[in-house]
Order: sequence, then structure tokens, then C-alpha cells
Amino acid sequence: MMWAAPALVCAQTFETIGIRAQGMAGAFVAIADDASATWWNPAGLATGALLSGIVERGMADSPSEDSTVGVSFVVPSLGLSYYRLRTSVRTPAGFVGSAEGEPPVLGSPGLPLPTFVFHQVGASFGQSIGDHVVVASTVRLVSADQIRGDVDLGAMLKFGLTRFGLVVKHIHEPEVTADGYLLAFDRQVRVGAAYVPHPGPLSVNVAFDADLTTTPTVFGDVRHLAAGAELWIQRRVGVRAGGSVNTVDQRRPSFSAGASAALQKAWFVDAQLTRGDDPVKHGWGVALRVTF
Repeated sequence: MMWAAPALVCAQTFETIGIRAQGMAGAFVAIADDASATWWNPAGLATGALLSGIVERGMADSPSEDSTVGVSFVVPSLGLSYYRLRTSVRTPAGFVGSAEGEPPVLGSPGLPLPTFVFHQVGASFGQSIGDHVVVASTVRLVSADQIRGDVDLGAMLKFGLTRFGLVVKHIHEPEVTADGYLLAFDRQVRVGAAYVPHPGPLSVNVAFDADLTTTPTVFGDVRHLAAGAELWIQRRVGVRAGGSVNTVDQRRPSFSAGASAALQKAWFVDAQLTRGDDPVKHGWGVALRVTF
């Protein structure tokens, strides 16, 4: 029997990737000064270190068992990334199947919460325009049962120690199939502002982010407003914390904390933990990062 149904929506928020970013509750679009810029804001390629690489592992504390593995490497104006994402999906309203031959309804009582594995390989490119503006893009291949192309666009403005960032993810809103189901990535837009002082014996980064679009997840719609801070001591030990609130769906808050420790001059171990009333962001993660 032939059947058709709306595409399921991939619950892939900005906070899916980035241990430092998650430790600041997701306030990172205007900072993005390490290899996670390939995910958070490719315009950060031109504002960070001469070389940065990250290997990370994240796990969600939720029934969906979402998990991530990320590998990224950047130099000024160029970044390469690979992300393996086990992510949950949102079943659109009205997606029901009762006729013989139709698949079971995802998320129905008695069935496990569905998750699917995606592989994303990307190349990021940035370009400075004068002394204050950087624009960049990430060209990405998204793979499940099939391969589709996608593009993210980012911009960053710098005025002294103040930065402003803008990111548009999933420009093409790609659709792929996984285990026979059609899955879609919604377009997402986020803006941010940050105060980033010059490195010194003691320095503090402060950042604010706001989603301009709503992302559907298995726990309901989310549109996050986040604030975070990061304290560095001798550029060898870092501690960070932040809070965010989902401005839709009962305005659920969450709180994050993280830390970094230098193994050697340029090698760091990063960790983060997020808790609160927003189940979309519950989780923990660790990363090995190199920055020159």
C-alpha cells in the first residue's frame, strides 16, 4: 500500500555541539573563537586563534538518549568539521497511521522515543571586510540514508572589545530519509553580543544570545534566550557558567557550568554540565582542545 506523511522535524538546536558554548548556556554566537566556530558561527574563524582543533563527546540526560561526537579543525578563514549526531525527532501534529501497511506512529504510547543518526561533514570559509566585519559560510553534507547539501551563513562585527554575531543555519532546509522516514531540518536564526577583553593574567568574557526562530523538539517548541560568562586565569584554567530560558512553552529555565584545564601550553580538557527545567538542554560533555 502506498502512503504519505509530513516530514518529521529534527530536534537539532544550536546547543547540540560545543562544550565551551554549552558551559556558557549557549551564549556563544558572538565569541566562537575556537574550532566549534564551524557549528556556532563560521565568522569566528577570523577572530580566534591561528590554529584550533577539538574532539568532543556529548550526551543528553533525557529519554531520547541524544548523543554527539564532533571533530573540527580551523585556521583563519578555513575550517573543517565532522559531526555524528544521534538526535530525536518531532512528530508533526496530525501524523497518524491507522491503515494496514502504514508504519507505527513515532512517539506513540508504548513505543520508544525515536532517534536517528546523522553524519555531517562541513567546510567553513570566512572573509574579513575592512577592520570591523567578518562574513563566512559553512558548506555541509548531511548524510543518513542519503546525502543532501546544506549551508550556514554567519557574520561578526567587532568594535573594540565588543562583538556582535548573527548566524543563519540550514539555509536550504534539507530533507533526508533515515530508516525510511522523511526528516527535515528547519532554518534557524540566532543573534548574539559579547564583551571579549584582550588575553591577560585574568580575563572575563561575557556574552548574550537570542534565537529569532522557533525550533520544534520532542519536548515542545524552543526559542532560547541565554547569557553566560567565562573566567580565564593565566590562560591555563577557565571556569564558566550561564543560564538560559525557553521563551515559549512555559518559559523553562536551565543552568550550565563548565571548566577548562591546560594539560600543556596549548592543550586543554573542557567539560560542561547543564541542568534545570528545560529538558531540551539537559546533558554533559567533554572535549580535548588544542589552541595556538
